[in-house]
Amino acid sequence: MTATDRSLELINTAAQAAADKLAHDVIAYDVSDVLSITDAFLLASAPNDRQVKAVVDEIEERLLKELGAKPVRREGDRDSRWILLDYVDIVVHVQHSEERVFYALERLWKDCPELELPADAKATRGKAEEHARTQAAEAEQEPGGEW
Repeated sequence: MTATDRSLELINTAAQAAADKLAHDVIAYDVSDVLSITDAFLLASAPNDRQVKAVVDEIEERLLKELGAKPVRREGDRDSRWILLDYVDIVVHVQHSEERVFYALERLWKDCPELELPADAKATRGKAEEHARTQAAEAEQEPGGEW
């Protein structure tokens, strides 16, 4: 079994929305062969809680506006560290960068086929690492930081 056309349409729209809100490391997996509850997972991250929420809100708005899709469940809003949107056909995980590293969902699904995403979404790969390097460099140059 492979992800349905509807699932791929949802994944691509959600991935583009995440990229447009500057999410990091957007990736999607076809989990239809190993899970019966959904066809695909979309993973994305952001460097702070506010941006996590902005990415999720954009995904939700785009999927509703463009494809008429509403999540059956939204979890994790309280802390905005890891928000899950369940659309039945797909599940979207938007995590704070620290949670993304700690939970490493990619390791769990590495044996599943990676789905092709829009170019903008693919271009987000490595952005979390790049952001972390930039933050570290800025911290070193701040007054009181190490020279």
